[in-house]
Amino acid sequence: MRDAKERAGRRLAGRLAAVMRQTSLVFAVLATTGPVAAQKEPPALVRVAPVSIESMAPMTWVAGTVISRVDARLAAEVEGRLLSIAEVGTRVAAGDEIARIEATALTLRAAELAAEVERAGARLAYLQGESARQEQLIERNLTPASTLAQTRSDARIAASELKVAESRLAQLQDQIGRTRIRAPFAGKVVERLRDPGERVAVGDEVVRIVDPDHLEVVARPPLDYLPYVSDGLYLPVRAGAVRGEGRVRTVVALGDEATHVFELRLDVPAEAYAAGQTVRLAIPVAGQREVVSVPRDALVLRGDGIAVFVVDDDMTARRVEVTTGIGNEERIEVLGDLVPGSQVIIRGNERLRPGQSVHVIEG
Repeated sequence: MRDAKERAGRRLAGRLAAVMRQTSLVFAVLATTGPVAAQKEPPALVRVAPVSIESMAPMTWVAGTVISRVDARLAAEVEGRLLSIAEVGTRVAAGDEIARIEATALTLRAAELAAEVERAGARLAYLQGESARQEQLIERNLTPASTLAQTRSDARIAASELKVAESRLAQLQDQIGRTRIRAPFAGKVVERLRDPGERVAVGDEVVRIVDPDHLEVVARPPLDYLPYVSDGLYLPVRAGAVRGEGRVRTVVALGDEATHVFELRLDVPAEAYAAGQTVRLAIPVAGQREVVSVPRDALVLRGDGIAVFVVDDDMTARRVEVTTGIGNEERIEVLGDLVPGSQVIIRGNERLRPGQSVHVIEG
């Protein structure tokens, strides 16, 4: 009985010793790995931008439409059957033929008038020669002076008839030229308003051509904003994912009782927009003022509010709570414990912790 109790005691002592050894090993591992791991944590890679003071004005967004500065519907200038029209989408240079009207009747009439011109010219030449011959006869007293006067009068009438015939021929040739409808400017055919084979009268619209290389935005903001917009001002423009700006070309400071808006036209780059596209542009609604601003990418939005991270001299991140104000496409006003010239983090700030070490990278 005593031997069994001694064996049980020895087994219990062995187990306790094993537990103590394992516990000591755990503490030893923690003592060697915990601080070392914390010391070896690499700094976060970030990009920074300065806090600065800028002149800004509060803005509001209004709708606008992109249009071509030159958009024309070309009409027939002579009557006739339409022979051909350029396909929609055709690029044309100034002077290129876009459509053609049958000119058979006009061509035949031109040939007839050309013959009349030739006949009138021949009669004038005959009368001029006859006048010269009669002048010689009068010197010899072989013909009366009245005969020469009559011949000279006939020659003047023949000269007038020649001019009339030449004028009629020129007018008809001009009409023949107008059977070919030509592009008045470089552009693109965007609409066919008639089809080949149709008969058109003078004034009938045949084809629409638009210049896609010279675009502008037309907007009609409320008249209340008129004092803050002027020619030459650059305004932000948005069209879906496209972000840009346009230069105010002209301000039409004229409203009406029904709408109370004015017209605004901005030049925009043709490569970024298309005629007919709907855009939004930012209009100042008050005068400019000096504000402390940061890039919009510096803002960190979390559940506890809006903040930015400032890089301190010891290369650690310090969280600063801010309140936002007015802004533009790139920067925004902030109110908080920020000093102009400080460096705020604009990349890599999503998962930063206050006090975390950082490494600033360029670019």
